Amino acid sequence: MLNQLPCTYPGCPRTFKGQRGWTKHIHTEHGVWAKLQSDKVPPQEQHIPVASELEFMDNNFEEAFANFEPFNIEDEPQQPHITTHPHLRGDPCDANSISIPAGSPPSPRFSEAHDDWTPFTDQAQFLLADFLPFKSHRDVYTTIDTIRAGDVPWECFTVSPQEELPSDAPSWKQHEYQVWYHDPDSIIKNMLDNPDFDGQFNYSPYIQYNKHGERRWKNFMSGNYAWRKSDEIHAEDNSCDSAMYCGIILGSDKTTMSMATGHVEYHPLYLSIRNPHNSVRRAHRNAVTPIGFLAIPKSERKYDNDLEFRKFKRRLFHSSLSAILQPLRHGMTTPVVRCCPDGHYRRVIYDLSAFIADYLEQVMLVGIVQNWCAKCTALPEDLNDSPAERRTHEYTNILVETLPSTELWDQYGIDDDIVPFTNDFPHADIHEMLSPDLLHQVIKGCFKDHLVKWTGEYLSETYGEARANEILDNIDRWIAAALPFPGLCRFPHGCRFKQWTGDNSKALMKVYIPAIIDYVPAQLVQCMSAFLDFCYLVRHIKLALQRFHEMWEIFRASGVRPNGFSLPRQHALVHYLWLIQEFRAPNGLCSSITESCHVTAVKRPWRRSSRFEALGQMLLTNQRLDKLAAARAQLVARGMLPASYSPPLKLPDEVEHDLDATDIAKVESFVVLPRHPHKSSLPFLLYITLTLSERGYPRNLNHLGAHIHEPNLELLTRQFLFNQLHIADDLIALDAAEEDLPDIRSNISVFHSATATFSAPSDISGTHGMHRKIIWSTPLWRRQYSQHDCMFIVADEMKTGMRGMIVGSIKLFFSFMHDGVAYPCALVDRFFCMGRGPDTITGMWRIKPETCIQSVEHIDTIYRAAHLLPAFGDGPLPVEFHFSHSLDAFNSYFVNKYADHHANEIVF
Repeated sequence: MLNQLPCTYPGCPRTFKGQRGWTKHIHTEHGVWAKLQSDKVPPQEQHIPVASELEFMDNNFEEAFANFEPFNIEDEPQQPHITTHPHLRGDPCDANSISIPAGSPPSPRFSEAHDDWTPFTDQAQFLLADFLPFKSHRDVYTTIDTIRAGDVPWECFTVSPQEELPSDAPSWKQHEYQVWYHDPDSIIKNMLDNPDFDGQFNYSPYIQYNKHGERRWKNFMSGNYAWRKSDEIHAEDNSCDSAMYCGIILGSDKTTMSMATGHVEYHPLYLSIRNPHNSVRRAHRNAVTPIGFLAIPKSERKYDNDLEFRKFKRRLFHSSLSAILQPLRHGMTTPVVRCCPDGHYRRVIYDLSAFIADYLEQVMLVGIVQNWCAKCTALPEDLNDSPAERRTHEYTNILVETLPSTELWDQYGIDDDIVPFTNDFPHADIHEMLSPDLLHQVIKGCFKDHLVKWTGEYLSETYGEARANEILDNIDRWIAAALPFPGLCRFPHGCRFKQWTGDNSKALMKVYIPAIIDYVPAQLVQCMSAFLDFCYLVRHIKLALQRFHEMWEIFRASGVRPNGFSLPRQHALVHYLWLIQEFRAPNGLCSSITESCHVTAVKRPWRRSSRFEALGQMLLTNQRLDKLAAARAQLVARGMLPASYSPPLKLPDEVEHDLDATDIAKVESFVVLPRHPHKSSLPFLLYITLTLSERGYPRNLNHLGAHIHEPNLELLTRQFLFNQLHIADDLIALDAAEEDLPDIRSNISVFHSATATFSAPSDISGTHGMHRKIIWSTPLWRRQYSQHDCMFIVADEMKTGMRGMIVGSIKLFFSFMHDGVAYPCALVDRFFCMGRGPDTITGMWRIKPETCIQSVEHIDTIYRAAHLLPAFGDGPLPVEFHFSHSLDAFNSYFVNKYADHHANEIVF
């Protein structure tokens, strides 16, 4: 008999068979969510786990796991340190699984001669095949096909609904469905054997603390999930001691090639492993690969809502995943010996650990009813306030065995026709595997589909349709007037377009607030600001989410959302803190990774195919690309080709980074002027390959100042040099007479740009987290208009954030020599801060130009590029207004802390 759910209010005898009645009673009779009393459950009745047993309360059940610690941290020293897992340590062994002494060198990885380019004749032929694989002669294809490295052939199995069918059976029953796939064990073997990952690969789960004794979450192996699963695996079989935990990441997402010519679409399945660092996976350097193309059943329109057809599609999806992954099952219980990036062999234990999918795919993966949460049992009509229990395989199986289908569907949102593929594998739970999805849940879902749409509806409710359209047109012009910034796409016609990409949504988020601030209430702007703070995963993510939920009530009060905010993608935000601590920073497990893989694995191969039965051609293209990538990695490891990236970055005092549950590394940066290609000894400088100094400028300061209409250039530069020469004397140029200022007699070199390179692993960056932005100061950008970018200048190293920096607009980059020393510098128009802190409504600092205040600053004081957003006011912009005038046309500006993650970390 099914256990009745008791009322949790002390003294109340009521019990309920379903969750809906339970929720309604608590809300109407008691108005509180009291802790469930497990001792009220009759021991003789069948037991269903309830919220109290997992310490879940107030729909914040993640707190039971958020405080998970693998050991007593009070016993640990309060200093930066890393503790690895005591059992699944990833100790090296030999090819026969016999342990070797610690510190033993690996066996030689390659036996080929140093100049052996087989199957190519020389370097030139390999590079031709690598860079022109689709435009060369067929002989080049034949040569590529003979490469052994990375060679995993495609295989196929066929599925048909029934063997014997009547003649009038639906077409979807008569069709045979082909599923193409790689052997996942061979794919993982190649990934583990990739020397390209050496130095950016974790061999054991670890716990990292900063100098304050606080946890840091960055790469997956630093999360709670990897540690907890390693505990479970070792507890079940202690022969796994010293093995290496290898978590497997899966991802699937349909993509459409052609809507007009046959509705061509594909459903690729991707695979990665947990051990490479986040930056490697985001750079897609052979760390994410397609392992399958799933079948997409189609039929006539009359079967679109046919229950049998829908059931078949879901069962085909899960059975296909199970069949593809079967070769991994043995390695999930018995360690297999694999060669790793450092050349050592290790005993490896596999585990299905994450699945990247958007919400609709999650519904099919978990087997739930649409509009329910895939992580918990919160009711769809009250996702944010109803009591909820964590979904698990164990909990779901008990419900399915006990309740009828209708009650499962209505009370718990479970579709019992679906058996998740994870039921076929040990230690796997699809509910735990679902990872956070920044792209579809947060950026496209919450922001584009909800907040932007609700803001437009608010304007219509408040001002009427005609006036609202005028306001929206002006908002579009303000968005179009935003200053350009590296990596930030512009919107020349505002946000009035239909086909939104993820990049469009990300870019609009960064410039949207100043455009609406004068037309909507402060509470709505604060709602947007809180949401963006959550998106950038600031230190207090929980407080940002709480503030967002408080401020979004403006949409309910205005009539835009009279029935509340019970939306799955909005509700998903409440799980993020727990998911970060489980899986570490969410940008390492985001559907943007699989979306990017679509380009190289599906879209480009399809465009280069004949379009007739293109899948076979696409599979061959992918196989050739995999071989070339594997061959290049081996040639680089043998020293026959240069690496296409820098060696692994070693940050000083890396474990001292004082961060919470974010993936923002300690900010370090420097700036260099363009010059001849060279290598620098500076610790954070990568290769610089830019132009020489610009021609056509006068070579002395006096004439140069007249040429650029800056008459004070010579005086400001002499004052700058005086300050540089008297740093140790505490003398400043403003106190010196003009005749005491040093003369500058060397030739002047002028530059139109400088490059700032800094560590910003949370942004789209190189494989080692390094990021580069170009700061421009040119009189003619794209032969149309001038562009003078803004930058942060360090004014006081003892102060943090904006309080220690100055924002300036670059008027000129130049350099000169004095007594044999080069002085690269910049002429800057300064801004000053309005107030002692950020604006209370937008959360951004507000600045205004300092009238006639200029200075010359050394390049060493430049931190990085700054992005300013005009404070537009409530007046309309002229239709013909051009964004190139934005830096001169407004009285004040907001310092955009949402330009990127790095800016968000430093602008506070």
